[in-house]
Amino acid sequence: MASEKARAVAEPRHYERTHPWLTFQVDLSHAGYRLWLLLGEATSKCEHIATTPLKPATSRELRKVYLIKGVQGTTAIEGNTLTEDEIRRRLDGKLILPPSKEYLGREVDNIIQACEQVWADIVGGQSQHLTAEEVCQHNAMALRGLELPEEVAPGEVRSHSVGVARYLGAPPQDCEYLLRRLCDWLNDPAFCRTDAEAIVWGVIRAVLGHLYLAWIHPFGDGNGRTARLLEFRILASAGVPSPVAHLLSNHYNQTRAEYYRRLERASRDRGHGVASFLEYAIQGFVDGLKEQLAWTQRQELEIAWRDYVYEAFGDKSTPAEQRRRALVLSLSAADRPVSPQEARRLSPEVAEAYASRISRTLLRDLDDLHEMGLIATDARGIRANRDVMFAFLPARRTHDQT
Repeated sequence: MASEKARAVAEPRHYERTHPWLTFQVDLSHAGYRLWLLLGEATSKCEHIATTPLKPATSRELRKVYLIKGVQGTTAIEGNTLTEDEIRRRLDGKLILPPSKEYLGREVDNIIQACEQVWADIVGGQSQHLTAEEVCQHNAMALRGLELPEEVAPGEVRSHSVGVARYLGAPPQDCEYLLRRLCDWLNDPAFCRTDAEAIVWGVIRAVLGHLYLAWIHPFGDGNGRTARLLEFRILASAGVPSPVAHLLSNHYNQTRAEYYRRLERASRDRGHGVASFLEYAIQGFVDGLKEQLAWTQRQELEIAWRDYVYEAFGDKSTPAEQRRRALVLSLSAADRPVSPQEARRLSPEVAEAYASRISRTLLRDLDDLHEMGLIATDARGIRANRDVMFAFLPARRTHDQT
């Protein structure tokens, strides 16, 4: 009897024969120096974005823009055809879909609500500790209210075989065990840092969690969406700003063919493949951070430019000075160079200021602004001379200098 029990204990699980790459180990010795450079850059840029003060409306727009990008990425990679503009209108309650397409809106609604709920939980103090039940909840949120095959139960581990293209998920009899083991692995203190390296290990943990959940495929449907929600949750718990937590979903969608190629390679080459997937994901994460940082820097430049314009006029408050200041600020808001005729209609304030004045007044004001260095003129027309702001940046040698 004892020997039979011993044999039963030693009996390998089915997945060990069919999915030997599910080792719950990662050997980062296969990762080159670029991975660590990228992780350092990611940490620096996350901290920069997190500590950049923005106007309330600008901060809300940044969060909204990247929520939309993340939701569109998460759903589009699974076949949802709604565009970013349509998702924005859906988020604002302004998109009415015909009955035949309402399921697309429901899919989007589910991910928006799931992201908002996960973020609220993290901000509310939820720990980094993951449970299989929590991952099941993510799946239930992703599939809520959708028409599904009879064998699929939202939030429940599957009891049948599933696959994507040529890839077959782990054996159903092992899925619950694998999901719990994944959570135990991701709860290792080496991943759950609260020090200066929290973002570095949080990003690694998020990508590995995504990769392993995609490999295990523990649910009857919505595995990709659940993996990306798990990734979002882990990034948020690592302390990245809200807009940043959506970047990986957007990256996978924008590079969809490469995403699937890297997933497949990672299962075939358990050493270099996993390191390669990490580098691919984190490179996209850093590229998204650069784009986000450029967005915030444009907002900072706008604030600095407005302050510069006010300083240029000093304490002058004559009607003429107020008119010229309004004119240059209206030119600052224009998205292209304009003609003198267009300049006088750029804003209600400017239009009112010049309504009773002859064209020569406008031309004289433009000449004065040009002499002050606040506007520039070329063949395309007149524009605000924001370039003057770059003169105040610290001097440095550029790479193209010889």
